Amino acid sequence: METGINSFFNNSFVRIIIIVLIAILLHYLSSKIIGYLIRFFVQREKSQTLADAKKREDTLIGLGSTLTKIIIWAIAIFAILDVFKFNIASVMAGAGVVGIVVGLGAQTTIRDYLAGIFILLENQYRVGDVITLSGGSVGVGTSGVVEEITLRITKIRDLDGALNVVRNGEANVITNLTFEYSSVVIDVGVDYASDIDNVEKIMNKVGKDMLKDQELAPSIKEPISFLRVSDFTDNSVVVKVIGKVKPAKQWEIAGEYRRRLLKAFNEAGIEIAFPQVVVHQKK
Repeated sequence: METGINSFFNNSFVRIIIIVLIAILLHYLSSKIIGYLIRFFVQREKSQTLADAKKREDTLIGLGSTLTKIIIWAIAIFAILDVFKFNIASVMAGAGVVGIVVGLGAQTTIRDYLAGIFILLENQYRVGDVITLSGGSVGVGTSGVVEEITLRITKIRDLDGALNVVRNGEANVITNLTFEYSSVVIDVGVDYASDIDNVEKIMNKVGKDMLKDQELAPSIKEPISFLRVSDFTDNSVVVKVIGKVKPAKQWEIAGEYRRRLLKAFNEAGIEIAFPQVVVHQKK
């Protein structure tokens, strides 16, 4: 009986099937295991919100799962080679030589991998962040929502729905628009005849009233308020307002503020300036 069992498990075909089945099982379990370990061991920083912490965890889980699956299948391949009596030591030595040759001709790729490591270690951006990459070979800049980060590339979905794939080593400047919090900065041009003190009062009131809205209030950290008279143009006095909101909520809150401000200005008889030409007739 034991001889039959031993001969069964010593069969090369059976051993390969067992190795593949174990690899498949570990492949599907790895994501859950990595997810549990990262959520257990990665501590949230005091300044981080729950949303920021989750973004970082999701990013690390995605990368960790990918690397773990690569290792699992690499081990499975070596185990299968061992079944066929391949000299793994010579294969590894040959792979080392090939690695040196490839490394000399793939410095750009190595730079991308190193940049990817620092992006994750320094928590520069996470999956779900809205970022702009610029400088280097990126050119004028690529903006959008981060959908995926690997050690080599970052996938960014822009507002038009296009998916941009950027190598991690390409950008010199990374602008994260949704790290910890976002700012609402709006310039409003009002007519020169407007009472600037009244304009300030109305702007502040609109910002504070938004805190009373149960749907908007959770997204607002600091209400939008009058900052300063920013500029004098040919046809308007430019007033700047600023506020602080939760990450990625600046566009929604700014749009609602503009809508309410327009209504408040109309009720108060304050005109938002528009281009105009004054003609003086020669007598």
